[in-house]
Amino acid sequence: MQYMLLIYGDEAEWATRTEAVRSEITAEYEQFTDGIRRTGSFLAGARLEPTATATTVRIREGKRLVTDGPFAETREQLGGYYLVEARDLDDALALAARIPGARGGSIEVRPVRGPAARR
Repeated sequence: MQYMLLIYGDEAEWATRTEAVRSEITAEYEQFTDGIRRTGSFLAGARLEPTATATTVRIREGKRLVTDGPFAETREQLGGYYLVEARDLDDALALAARIPGARGGSIEVRPVRGPAARR
């Protein structure tokens, strides 16, 4: 079954870290990604640009409304994701717990449904 692992963290806090600390965390992500590639769990994943680059689209009364910025103001922002293949929810949760961002942020785990989730 496919699961989306959504990585949330505090962009402002990330910006206060030294380049050495950011490099260390990036290396941890690379190790995690390499590991799940080797096991066949990795299907896709990417780091997202900061929320300042986001644009939100809404349709209201038949009209398209486009605004700069993310959909909602929150303490944690969506920073990246992994799409993984896992045996079940417990397996997906175990993968999520290994993501470096889980230590300071949170990982939302959601099953993928529909035709895209079928292999």
